[in-house]
Amino acid sequence: MLKQIGGFTCAVLAALSLAGCGGNSQTSTVATSTQPGTLAVDPPLRVASLSASAFATELGASPSGQQLLQLAGTPACGVDFYYLKYWTTDPAGKPTEVSGALMVPTGGAAQCAGARPIVLYAHGTTTAANYNIADISDTTNPANTESAMIAAVFAAQGDIVVAPNFEGYDISNLGYHPYVNGAVNADDMMDALSAARAALPRTFTPNTTDSGQLYVTGYSEGGYVAMATVKAMQAAGDTVTASAPASGPYALEAFGDSIFFGQVDIGSTVFAPLVTTSYQKAYANVYQQTSDVYSATYANGIDTLLPSTTPLTTLFQSGKLPEAALFDSAPPSTGNSTLDALLAVPKSPPYTASEAALFDAGFGTSFLVNDSYRAAYVADALANPDAAAMTLLHQGTLSASDIALAATPAVGLRQDFKVNDMRTGGWAPKEPMLMCGGDQDPTVFFEVNTGVMAAEWSPLVAAGVVNVLDLNATPAGPYAAVQGAFQSTYAALVSAEGASTAIQSYHATEAPFCMVAARAFFAQVP
Repeated sequence: MLKQIGGFTCAVLAALSLAGCGGNSQTSTVATSTQPGTLAVDPPLRVASLSASAFATELGASPSGQQLLQLAGTPACGVDFYYLKYWTTDPAGKPTEVSGALMVPTGGAAQCAGARPIVLYAHGTTTAANYNIADISDTTNPANTESAMIAAVFAAQGDIVVAPNFEGYDISNLGYHPYVNGAVNADDMMDALSAARAALPRTFTPNTTDSGQLYVTGYSEGGYVAMATVKAMQAAGDTVTASAPASGPYALEAFGDSIFFGQVDIGSTVFAPLVTTSYQKAYANVYQQTSDVYSATYANGIDTLLPSTTPLTTLFQSGKLPEAALFDSAPPSTGNSTLDALLAVPKSPPYTASEAALFDAGFGTSFLVNDSYRAAYVADALANPDAAAMTLLHQGTLSASDIALAATPAVGLRQDFKVNDMRTGGWAPKEPMLMCGGDQDPTVFFEVNTGVMAAEWSPLVAAGVVNVLDLNATPAGPYAAVQGAFQSTYAALVSAEGASTAIQSYHATEAPFCMVAARAFFAQVP
């Protein structure tokens, strides 16, 4: 069974949940303005309040919580959790109300009060429509574990945390999520930040203030959103002190091409409807009808399927989505030998046996994407190539000279990938950035995403402005302990479950290690 993709159902956090206590006795007012960044309810509801000792006790009540305590450190601060409701704009430019979390450190220690840094955090892919990262008190909420993780890593160590739920989740009535739509996602992040800054003076700890230091981070989809937010804030002239996007699909066009070439990632049957619905709503160029892209088995209703209140496992079991088969295991013959070779099920060689096994799992007889659409996409990728995808396809080494985007992609989805690819616009971070991930990640491929951006910004990598952390590399340097801890944790998972099962948890298992590395990185930025 496919394990949870975007949340943190992994060895470190599998059993962790918190039921925080506390409440709100303040009287709130509802705003009449719908301007982006406006608090819809002021002050926000305090959902829970945990002292440092209570937080440590709750974390220590389970083996997974104990592992998180060991990784993140004993809480130095208590945490007040607030439920933000604020206004942003949807892809059509219309006002829309959304929600998120504001986590404020509390307590008598010097690092828990006064002027404190803000960590602006973007969560990973989720299919749960009721995802609410503020609701630490509800152990049944699918965001509870991620909320506990960022609270332990950041807020309990003295950082103010702002974390939007994003459009399409919780109270949002948009009806879909603008998945990897960089401009929309960044606006949501910036509007959450504005609302949180307005809320801070009216919390139960008004003397805890914004120091002006802003750190932007996130994991998986959130890694992409974090990078898009840095790009947007720089363009707006706003200050970002440092950033740490982690395991994100930054080079979307190259990544998409690699998948259509047959290098199918774990989770692709979930990511596909999220992204096609997102881009169809934004650009209206992905399809005329869903059957243009999807097989007859799954096309009907797929554009309204996600996010959902139905668990992902139920969607698989009820036949709404295939669990792993993105493509047909018996692809058609087009008569073009080059095209047919790319449409074939991957084999070893040229892939290693483990790579072939991973990619082959993405092919089946009950498949999601129809043959004609895949053939048209791959034909366009050959005619209008993404240089990075082609370099990696031919086992080349990435460099700044061979990673260019496609000049004139013809297929709508590839056009949209190009618009939202982090290479687009020729920008580069001005302030320190850490890109964290693992080069064995089977869900968001490291080389075609982090590696491509590292090549794009190779002068900044050489200068130490952009830093790359591979959790799978031989432990060395300032993050050696984090690398060693990740590798030990994953090795234990392989020992317990076997390699073929453990690989499904690899992407999720990275998350807390990358966040602890992000915290260490932020701490050393002047």
